[in-house]
Amino acid sequence: MIVNTGTSFAGENEHSVFVEIAGSGEWGLVDGYSYGPELGLEFMVAEHILEIELSTSPLFSKGQAGIGTDLIFKKPFDLSESTELEIGGGPEWVHKTGNQDQADSVAAVAAVEFIYTPSPGGAASFLLEPTYSYDFGKGHERSMAVTAGLLIAVK
Repeated sequence: MIVNTGTSFAGENEHSVFVEIAGSGEWGLVDGYSYGPELGLEFMVAEHILEIELSTSPLFSKGQAGIGTDLIFKKPFDLSESTELEIGGGPEWVHKTGNQDQADSVAAVAAVEFIYTPSPGGAASFLLEPTYSYDFGKGHERSMAVTAGLLIAVK
C-alpha cells in the first residue's frame, strides 16, 4: 500500500535547480556600506519543505573588498500562483582584503526572499532578498543587505 503524505521531492515537472544572478548592497550597522554582484545556485531538495542556496558575493567599499559565501537553508511558502516567500538562515564565510588586521571569519545569516514569477512554470523569476548577518570574527560586525536580481531555471 502506497501512502501519499503530500510531500514529494522535486519532481520531473518542477524546476529543481536555479542560477541566481543579482546585485547586492550591504550596510554595516557600525560602519559604511559596500556593493557588488552576486552569483549563486538554488536547489529544491523537497518541494514546499526545503531549498538550499549557495551564493557568493564580492563586495567593494573605499579601497577594500570582501567576499561572502553563504549556505542558506530556506523554507518556501507559496503566497500566490506567481509569488513565493522563503525564510531561512545558515553560515557565511567572510574573506576581507585591503585591511591587514582583518582575518577570514564565519558569520550567521538570516534571510527572507521574495520571488515573483511573471508566468507560472516560467524559466525566469525576479527576486528580492533582504538579509541580516552577524560576524563571529574580530569586531563582531553586524550588517543588513539587500539583493535583487533574477533566478533562472536550469533543470
